[in-house]
Amino acid sequence: MSDLLAVDVLPEGLGVATLVLVLLAGLTAGFIDAVVGGGGLVQLPALLLVPGISPVEALATNKLGSVFGTSTSAVTYYRRVRPDLRTALPMAAVALVGSFGGASVASLLPASVFKPVIVVALVGIGAFTLLRPALGDVTALRHAGRRHHGTAALIGVAIGFYDGILGPGTGSFLVFAMVSLLGYAFLDASAKAKIVNCATNLGALLFFVPNGYVYWGLGLLLGAANMLGGYLGARTATARGSGFIRVAFLVVVSALVLRVGWDVWQENLAPMWE
Repeated sequence: MSDLLAVDVLPEGLGVATLVLVLLAGLTAGFIDAVVGGGGLVQLPALLLVPGISPVEALATNKLGSVFGTSTSAVTYYRRVRPDLRTALPMAAVALVGSFGGASVASLLPASVFKPVIVVALVGIGAFTLLRPALGDVTALRHAGRRHHGTAALIGVAIGFYDGILGPGTGSFLVFAMVSLLGYAFLDASAKAKIVNCATNLGALLFFVPNGYVYWGLGLLLGAANMLGGYLGARTATARGSGFIRVAFLVVVSALVLRVGWDVWQENLAPMWE
């Protein structure tokens, strides 16, 4: 029990201005996550601005805030889209296990190890989506039966592991995988992605909470902002449909390429020019 309280409720030195910035980032991230994923692009960098917070503590607190947003958007999508739970729930279960595994090594491996690979993957995803305008317009499943569920499980465990170890762009990866590999429309894919993303956040928290990495007060405040953003984003996405989600997907993927690409430059390439 003492480990659960190892980290204070709020970080020391957290000022009002920084708190407001983090909560605005949480609201925006909840909206983006609900539409197409990628809210970590906004929320995690904002948390890293908090004085004295370590990268692992930021990641853990980010997961606590995000689980409220993804839960809210998942419920909203379910009520309005009624996604097939026979695929979503088993996929969420294996994603939870994968996320727990990723979180358990998050403090051991630097994010810079993965970032160059992520940039290449995001560029490929964006180009593939842009060059295939009909991709994700309608649901046309590519597989049936065991092959469908097996592919879904592999997607869940792989992206779950990524979410536990790093996180930003998880929702976008899930949406793209379900559209391109399983054959769902963007709207159907987004609805299922929220259920799976909720499970990946929970899986990571199963590791982070007992090890005392979470700032509970900050995480719960962030969760409230995330919930509002998630609710508004899910309602907007379900009202506007797959075409809107496709455009939002390309915008978010482009932003992720720029953001993570900048990190790769700063961490790996810039020192070579000094």
